[in-house]
Amino acid sequence: MEETIAGAQETQTAGHIPQQRGESLLETAVRYAEQRHWDVFPGTWLEAVDGRQRCSCGDASCPAPGAHPARPDWATQATGSATVVRRMWQKQPAAAILLPTGRTFDALSVPESAGFLALARMERMELTLGPVTLTPDRRMQFFVLPGATAKVPELVRKLGWSPASLDLTALGEGAYVAAPPTRFGSRGAVQWARRPTPANRWLPDAEELISPLAYACGRDR
Repeated sequence: MEETIAGAQETQTAGHIPQQRGESLLETAVRYAEQRHWDVFPGTWLEAVDGRQRCSCGDASCPAPGAHPARPDWATQATGSATVVRRMWQKQPAAAILLPTGRTFDALSVPESAGFLALARMERMELTLGPVTLTPDRRMQFFVLPGATAKVPELVRKLGWSPASLDLTALGEGAYVAAPPTRFGSRGAVQWARRPTPANRWLPDAEELISPLAYACGRDR
């Protein structure tokens, strides 16, 4: 089975996609576009103000400093062209790397504690998994095939849960995820809980993962 972050933090640089030592955000964003064929777009960035890191948006109480879209039309800015990606990050090398959902993938977002519980169960079940991110605000996002947002509520109901009772959110069209190694202010950087590799290029359907995720979120309430 593919290593998870719990057993592979030291070996994370051995993966196909994760940032290598000294690699710039520009190089990482280009590789997401070239190797995974993901659309990417630049977000805000961190600036030093009076000795403290602040979000470039100017909001001193920004909930995701340096890790959210920098402009309202971000969806039209997202691109899978390595040439365009390179040009955008050359303009702002410190910009967050953001990935729009609802295009090449959707994401199932759950609390970190439920995510690790579900991940362990999925591995025991030998399920095929795609990449999974772990964010500094203690969320895990499981990449699945597009279309999850339309399916998840009914899938959860079939398992006997009310969708509103579980902290399980499907991110699809109009949403985005922050990609490693984007930083959330002083809280740290987004990491791969399961890194992208050639072996997980083909993503699972939400239906394949929903049972262990819903179970874990139910236990985590």
